Amino acid sequence: MLGQSISKNSLILGTFAAVTAAIIAITFQSTKERITAQERKAASAALIEMIPTHRHNNDMLSDVLTLKTQDSQELGFTAPVDLHIAKQDGNVVALVIPALAHDGYSGDIKMVVAVNVDGTLAGVRVLSHKETPGLGDKIDLRKSPWIHSFDATSLSNPTASLWAVKKDGGEFDQFTGATITPRAVVKRVKQTLELFHTHKSTWLTQARLVQSASSAHLSHSTQNVQAGVTHE
Repeated sequence: MLGQSISKNSLILGTFAAVTAAIIAITFQSTKERITAQERKAASAALIEMIPTHRHNNDMLSDVLTLKTQDSQELGFTAPVDLHIAKQDGNVVALVIPALAHDGYSGDIKMVVAVNVDGTLAGVRVLSHKETPGLGDKIDLRKSPWIHSFDATSLSNPTASLWAVKKDGGEFDQFTGATITPRAVVKRVKQTLELFHTHKSTWLTQARLVQSASSAHLSHSTQNVQAGVTHE
């Protein structure tokens, strides 16, 4: 009897464990898909904000250039990432480069850096972060216009020595009570610009070979953004 009871309990526990594992797996997959969809919406909105429709007529989400692993690692990622390409009538006008700063106050800061073909910044947007509400979260455009400090800047404007927060002798504002967060963003944006400068010729040549998505597709994407897409 004792053996039968143990076997029965083991069977019940085994079944319960299997069901629980299945539920967790399904929940994880469902959550993962939702997170991916939200990140795509955030990226779409950020792309349109930095490079508005009067500057491009392709679908920047679909027109991408996959970077080599080494280049991706220099941007802070462990796996290859995609550059988004902005084109006007087939001509490349800008590249939108993903970047990851690991030295935020509360963890990684994921952003996209839009660089015009002349090396000036079309804009920077933070897609996700875990920075302190009311302090470090001012890197988020919804919280503060600080991220616009990068608009139209380049490696020569300001000069290299001024690519830092003011506390470190640079040109960019820090936040009251929060210097680590803006310092991490400024550092990563500068590094991204430097990488663009190093690979500009190769990246632009490869980007020109990417066949642009149709204007109809772009129109559909733009309508989705204007319908209320928000940042993460």
